[in-house]
Amino acid sequence: METPGLVHGEAAPFSTALRSLINNPQYSDVCFVVGQEQQEVFAHRCLLACRCNFFQRLLGAEASSGVPSPVVLSTVPAEAFLAVLEFLYTNSVKLQRHSVLEVLTAAVEYGLEELRELCLEFVMKVLDVELVCEALQVAVTFGLGPLQERCIAFIEAHSQAVLERPVAEVAAPVVRELRLALLAPAELSALEEQNRREPLIPVRRPGPWHRSTQQRGDKVEQIVEAWKCHALRRGDTARGAPCRRRRGTLPREHHRFLELPFK
Repeated sequence: METPGLVHGEAAPFSTALRSLINNPQYSDVCFVVGQEQQEVFAHRCLLACRCNFFQRLLGAEASSGVPSPVVLSTVPAEAFLAVLEFLYTNSVKLQRHSVLEVLTAAVEYGLEELRELCLEFVMKVLDVELVCEALQVAVTFGLGPLQERCIAFIEAHSQAVLERPVAEVAAPVVRELRLALLAPAELSALEEQNRREPLIPVRRPGPWHRSTQQRGDKVEQIVEAWKCHALRRGDTARGAPCRRRRGTLPREHHRFLELPFK
Protein backbone atom coordinates (compact mmCIF):
# COMPACT_ATOMS: atom_id res chain seq x y z
CA MET A 1 0.00 0.00 0.00
CA GLU A 2 1.32 3.39 -0.91
CA THR A 3 2.21 5.60 2.06
CA PRO A 4 0.38 8.93 2.01
CA GLY A 5 2.73 11.84 1.42
CA LEU A 6 2.89 14.98 3.56
CA VAL A 7 1.27 17.92 1.78
CA HIS A 8 1.21 21.56 2.81
CA GLY A 9 -1.53 24.12 2.64
CA GLU A 10 -1.04 27.84 2.17
CA ALA A 11 1.35 29.23 4.80
CA ALA A 12 0.20 32.87 4.65
CA PRO A 13 -3.39 32.38 5.95
CA PHE A 14 -2.08 30.14 8.73
CA SER A 15 0.48 32.75 9.79
CA THR A 16 -2.13 35.52 9.65
CA ALA A 17 -4.51 33.54 11.83
CA LEU A 18 -1.85 32.91 14.46
CA ARG A 19 -0.74 36.54 14.34
CA SER A 20 -4.26 37.57 15.29
CA LEU A 21 -3.83 35.69 18.58
CA ILE A 22 -0.82 37.73 19.72
CA ASN A 23 -1.77 39.68 22.86
CA ASN A 24 -5.41 38.80 22.25
CA PRO A 25 -7.29 38.27 25.55
CA GLN A 26 -9.90 36.14 23.80
CA TYR A 27 -9.18 32.45 24.47
CA SER A 28 -5.88 33.34 26.19
CA ASP A 29 -5.05 31.42 29.37
CA VAL A 30 -2.04 33.31 30.72
CA CYS A 31 -1.36 36.97 31.37
CA PHE A 32 2.10 38.48 31.69
CA VAL A 33 2.94 41.80 33.31
CA VAL A 34 6.06 43.00 31.54
CA GLY A 35 8.53 45.86 31.77
CA GLN A 36 8.80 48.78 34.14
CA GLU A 37 5.56 50.07 32.63
CA GLN A 38 3.82 46.90 33.91
CA GLN A 39 1.91 46.34 30.68
CA GLU A 40 -0.44 43.37 30.52
CA VAL A 41 0.24 40.95 27.66
CA PHE A 42 -2.00 37.96 26.94
CA ALA A 43 -0.83 34.64 25.53
CA HIS A 44 -1.55 30.91 25.26
CA ARG A 45 0.32 28.43 27.45
CA CYS A 46 0.34 25.49 25.09
CA LEU A 47 1.83 27.48 22.23
CA LEU A 48 4.54 29.11 24.34
CA ALA A 49 5.42 25.83 26.04
CA CYS A 50 5.81 23.89 22.80
CA ARG A 51 7.89 26.63 21.18
CA CYS A 52 10.24 27.58 24.01
CA ASN A 53 11.78 25.56 26.83
CA PHE A 54 12.04 28.67 29.00
CA PHE A 55 8.28 29.19 28.93
CA GLN A 56 7.68 25.47 29.35
CA ARG A 57 9.60 25.55 32.64
CA LEU A 58 8.22 28.92 33.73
CA LEU A 59 4.57 28.12 33.08
CA GLY A 60 4.93 24.57 34.41
CA ALA A 61 6.31 25.86 37.70
CA GLU A 62 3.66 28.56 37.85
CA ALA A 63 0.87 26.03 37.30
CA SER A 64 2.22 23.51 39.83
CA SER A 65 2.57 26.19 42.52
CA GLY A 66 -1.09 27.03 42.25
CA VAL A 67 -0.25 30.71 41.80
CA PRO A 68 -2.62 32.26 39.22
CA SER A 69 -1.74 34.74 36.51
CA PRO A 70 -0.34 37.27 35.97
CA VAL A 71 3.25 36.17 35.48
CA VAL A 72 5.56 39.12 36.15
CA LEU A 73 8.54 39.65 33.81
CA SER A 74 9.78 43.08 34.83
CA THR A 75 13.19 42.97 33.12
CA VAL A 76 11.98 42.78 29.52
CA PRO A 77 10.35 45.85 27.91
CA ALA A 78 6.86 45.35 26.56
CA GLU A 79 7.85 46.08 22.95
CA ALA A 80 10.63 43.49 23.06
CA PHE A 81 8.37 40.90 24.71
CA LEU A 82 5.71 41.38 22.03
CA ALA A 83 8.38 40.83 19.38
CA VAL A 84 9.33 37.56 21.09
CA LEU A 85 5.68 36.49 21.06
CA GLU A 86 5.41 37.42 17.39
CA PHE A 87 8.31 35.10 16.62
CA LEU A 88 6.91 32.27 18.75
CA TYR A 89 3.47 32.51 17.15
CA THR A 90 4.48 33.06 13.52
CA ASN A 91 8.19 32.15 13.26
CA SER A 92 8.80 35.64 11.89
CA VAL A 93 9.38 39.00 13.50
CA LYS A 94 9.42 42.64 12.50
CA LEU A 95 12.51 44.15 14.11
CA GLN A 96 13.03 47.83 14.84
CA ARG A 97 16.41 49.51 15.10
CA HIS A 98 15.58 51.23 18.39
CA SER A 99 14.50 48.02 20.14
CA VAL A 100 16.42 45.21 18.42
CA LEU A 101 19.05 44.96 21.17
CA GLU A 102 16.32 44.44 23.76
CA VAL A 103 14.80 41.71 21.58
CA LEU A 104 18.26 40.18 21.20
CA THR A 105 18.74 40.22 24.97
CA ALA A 106 15.39 38.49 25.48
CA ALA A 107 16.20 35.90 22.81
CA VAL A 108 19.47 35.04 24.56
CA GLU A 109 17.86 34.86 28.00
CA TYR A 110 14.98 32.68 26.72
CA GLY A 111 17.24 30.38 24.73
CA LEU A 112 15.67 31.23 21.35
CA GLU A 113 18.64 30.61 19.10
CA GLU A 114 16.87 31.23 15.80
CA LEU A 115 15.51 34.58 16.99
CA ARG A 116 18.95 35.45 18.35
CA GLU A 117 20.50 34.84 14.92
CA LEU A 118 17.82 36.94 13.22
CA CYS A 119 18.52 39.79 15.63
CA LEU A 120 22.28 39.51 15.15
CA GLU A 121 21.88 39.61 11.38
CA PHE A 122 19.64 42.68 11.66
CA VAL A 123 21.99 44.50 14.07
CA MET A 124 24.96 43.99 11.78
CA LYS A 125 22.97 45.42 8.88
CA VAL A 126 21.86 48.58 10.70
CA LEU A 127 25.00 49.11 12.83
CA ASP A 128 25.98 52.77 12.96
CA VAL A 129 27.67 55.33 15.21
CA GLU A 130 24.58 55.72 17.41
CA LEU A 131 24.11 51.97 17.96
CA VAL A 132 27.60 50.52 18.04
CA CYS A 133 28.54 51.25 21.68
CA GLU A 134 25.37 49.72 23.10
CA ALA A 135 25.66 46.78 20.69
CA LEU A 136 29.23 46.17 21.85
CA GLN A 137 28.07 46.18 25.46
CA VAL A 138 25.40 43.55 24.69
CA ALA A 139 27.92 41.46 22.75
CA VAL A 140 30.40 41.47 25.62
CA THR A 141 27.70 40.75 28.22
CA PHE A 142 26.40 37.66 26.43
CA GLY A 143 29.61 36.47 24.79
CA LEU A 144 28.40 37.12 21.25
CA GLY A 145 31.77 36.87 19.55
CA PRO A 146 30.81 37.70 15.94
CA LEU A 147 28.87 40.80 17.01
CA GLN A 148 31.71 41.91 19.29
CA GLU A 149 34.22 41.59 16.45
CA ARG A 150 31.90 43.46 14.09
CA CYS A 151 31.45 46.30 16.59
CA ILE A 152 35.18 46.62 17.26
CA ALA A 153 35.91 46.64 13.54
CA PHE A 154 33.23 49.30 13.03
CA ILE A 155 34.68 51.48 15.80
CA GLU A 156 38.18 51.14 14.35
CA ALA A 157 36.89 52.13 10.92
CA HIS A 158 34.81 55.02 12.25
CA SER A 159 36.79 55.91 15.37
CA GLN A 160 36.64 59.65 14.87
CA ALA A 161 32.86 59.71 14.47
CA VAL A 162 32.31 57.33 17.41
CA LEU A 163 34.73 59.01 19.81
CA GLU A 164 33.51 62.51 18.98
CA ARG A 165 30.29 61.75 20.80
CA PRO A 166 30.26 63.20 24.33
CA VAL A 167 31.20 60.66 26.98
CA ALA A 168 28.02 61.42 28.93
CA GLU A 169 25.93 60.61 25.85
CA VAL A 170 27.66 57.26 25.34
CA ALA A 171 27.32 56.39 29.04
CA ALA A 172 23.69 57.52 29.40
CA PRO A 173 22.03 54.09 28.80
CA VAL A 174 24.21 52.56 31.53
CA VAL A 175 23.89 55.47 33.98
CA ARG A 176 20.10 55.28 33.88
CA GLU A 177 20.26 51.75 35.27
CA LEU A 178 22.45 52.56 38.30
CA ARG A 179 20.84 51.94 41.71
CA LEU A 180 22.64 54.72 43.55
CA ALA A 181 20.49 54.38 46.66
CA LEU A 182 22.20 51.04 47.29
CA LEU A 183 25.58 52.74 47.71
CA ALA A 184 26.88 53.60 51.16
CA PRO A 185 27.13 57.33 52.04
CA ALA A 186 30.91 57.30 51.67
CA GLU A 187 30.54 55.77 48.20
CA LEU A 188 27.98 58.41 47.22
CA SER A 189 30.37 61.17 48.32
CA ALA A 190 33.16 59.67 46.25
CA LEU A 191 30.83 59.39 43.25
CA GLU A 192 29.82 63.04 43.60
CA GLU A 193 33.43 64.13 43.64
CA GLN A 194 34.27 62.03 40.60
CA ASN A 195 31.22 63.32 38.75
CA ARG A 196 32.37 66.92 39.28
CA ARG A 197 35.57 66.09 37.43
CA GLU A 198 33.98 63.90 34.76
CA PRO A 199 30.24 64.62 34.45
CA LEU A 200 28.51 61.38 33.50
CA ILE A 201 25.27 61.56 35.48
CA PRO A 202 22.43 63.85 34.29
CA VAL A 203 21.97 67.14 36.15
CA ARG A 204 18.98 69.30 36.99
CA ARG A 205 18.41 72.66 38.66
CA PRO A 206 18.71 72.85 42.47
CA GLY A 207 15.89 71.47 44.56
CA PRO A 208 15.20 71.17 48.29
CA TRP A 209 17.00 67.85 48.71
CA HIS A 210 20.66 68.73 48.65
CA ARG A 211 23.15 68.69 51.51
CA SER A 212 23.71 72.21 52.87
CA THR A 213 27.49 71.74 52.84
CA GLN A 214 27.55 71.16 49.08
CA GLN A 215 25.57 74.01 47.49
CA ARG A 216 26.09 74.12 43.71
CA GLY A 217 24.49 75.71 40.66
CA ASP A 218 23.39 72.39 39.15
CA LYS A 219 22.46 69.21 40.94
CA VAL A 220 22.75 65.56 40.05
CA GLU A 221 19.25 64.10 40.11
CA GLN A 222 20.06 60.46 40.72
CA ILE A 223 22.59 61.24 43.44
CA VAL A 224 20.13 63.61 45.10
CA GLU A 225 17.44 60.92 45.17
CA ALA A 226 19.94 58.49 46.68
CA TRP A 227 20.83 60.97 49.44
CA LYS A 228 17.10 61.47 50.08
CA CYS A 229 16.59 57.74 50.56
CA HIS A 230 19.40 57.64 53.09
CA ALA A 231 18.20 60.78 54.87
CA LEU A 232 14.59 59.69 55.25
CA ARG A 233 15.34 56.01 55.85
CA ARG A 234 11.81 55.21 54.72
CA GLY A 235 10.61 52.84 52.01
CA ASP A 236 7.54 54.82 50.94
CA THR A 237 9.67 57.50 49.26
CA ALA A 238 11.98 55.01 47.59
CA ARG A 239 9.78 52.90 45.39
CA GLY A 240 11.15 54.06 42.06
CA ALA A 241 13.27 51.89 39.79
CA PRO A 242 16.55 53.58 40.87
CA CYS A 243 16.08 52.21 44.41
CA ARG A 244 15.24 48.60 43.59
CA ARG A 245 17.90 45.97 44.02
CA ARG A 246 18.30 43.80 40.95
CA ARG A 247 18.09 40.04 41.17
CA GLY A 248 21.46 38.69 42.24
CA THR A 249 22.59 41.85 44.07
CA LEU A 250 24.07 40.88 47.45
CA PRO A 251 22.64 42.68 50.51
CA ARG A 252 24.97 45.04 52.32
CA GLU A 253 24.93 46.29 55.90
CA HIS A 254 23.66 49.80 55.15
CA HIS A 255 20.72 48.47 53.08
CA ARG A 256 18.81 47.86 56.31
CA PHE A 257 18.54 51.63 56.79
CA LEU A 258 16.84 52.14 53.45
CA GLU A 259 13.91 49.79 54.03
CA LEU A 260 13.53 49.47 50.28
CA PRO A 261 11.06 47.05 48.62
CA PHE A 262 13.75 44.55 47.65
CA LYS A 263 12.63 41.59 45.58
